[in-house]
Amino acid sequence: MSGDPAAPGAAGRDGLLAAGLGAGYVAFALTFRGPRRAFWQRMTATGLALGGLALAAEPELRRTRIRGRDLAAGLASAAGLYAVFLVGDRAVRRLLPKGGEEIGDLYALRDLRPNGELAARLALAIGPAAYGGAHVVTGNFTLFGAAGVAGAYWSALAAAGMPMGALIVSHTAWDIWTFLILPTSRQR
Repeated sequence: MSGDPAAPGAAGRDGLLAAGLGAGYVAFALTFRGPRRAFWQRMTATGLALGGLALAAEPELRRTRIRGRDLAAGLASAAGLYAVFLVGDRAVRRLLPKGGEEIGDLYALRDLRPNGELAARLALAIGPAAYGGAHVVTGNFTLFGAAGVAGAYWSALAAAGMPMGALIVSHTAWDIWTFLILPTSRQR
């Protein structure tokens, strides 16, 4: 990913980035504000569309391969983010009047589809774009904050040189672990 604004095709990528951000905001609004019963179908479509846009905008992403060390680094970083969210869950419940309710609303989405299907959807539809901002349209302040924390975490790892394969493993493992296996909130 070239950060050089003078690089060939940079202007086109900037336009694609702006279009992608706009598409992400619209897609997340439709995903979270649409009928609850079809949430996971919309979330999968959103992730695939944004992931496809990322692959179109950054051709080098298509060469990403997940190696053993990426798996180890990804799982370790997912565990680190999970620890951050355990602390955050407790803080949000104390500090935000609707924090517990909003967390509960997110976890209630698990009841809409079988866990195996959700794990596959979460694993296949990972496509973060302006992570926190794309979630502001959901109207769920807690989700917006959580997405901002997760986006900052993965951005810091990327800036520190973590390979894309490890970041993909981290995001996927964290999603499945936090949402399906051991939520930060034990209430069901």
